[in-house]
Amino acid sequence: MDMKKALLIMFALMTTTWASAQVEDQLALKRLVDACSIFADDKDVKSQMDLFTDDAELHTRNGENVFVLKGKDQIGKAFADFLAQFDVVYHFNGQQTVEIDGDTAMGVSYCFETLIGNGKRNQSGVRFHDTYIKQNGKWLVKRRESVVMYTILEDMK
Repeated sequence: MDMKKALLIMFALMTTTWASAQVEDQLALKRLVDACSIFADDKDVKSQMDLFTDDAELHTRNGENVFVLKGKDQIGKAFADFLAQFDVVYHFNGQQTVEIDGDTAMGVSYCFETLIGNGKRNQSGVRFHDTYIKQNGKWLVKRRESVVMYTILEDMK
């Protein structure tokens, strides 16, 4: 085998390995976002917090109101208190885009959220702007900005 052919084969193998790792990371990030929603639906805040870094930040924007939470303890308490208000919590995740740069990534995800409690149904379209970090081979949420795009509040019959 000549040197040119050997270099082409080596380049092809390296490219395939890189592309495979990229796809694996994209799938892992999609699973991370979906797991956050599933744990919220189950009101399993402890498992949900395992998906965030210790120093995570959550910024929630609903119109002009912005709420900022820092650290897993503060975020977990706020999640538990919020979810306790509802009999039914249901997230339906849609499209997601991610840009991966080594062990960090940025992503945008869309979610349709339904919350039912106290005779009311609250449905919102939410866009998550996330920063992810890979620690010990596992992707985690480092920062999440939740932007509530719209909300429909209805009485349940």
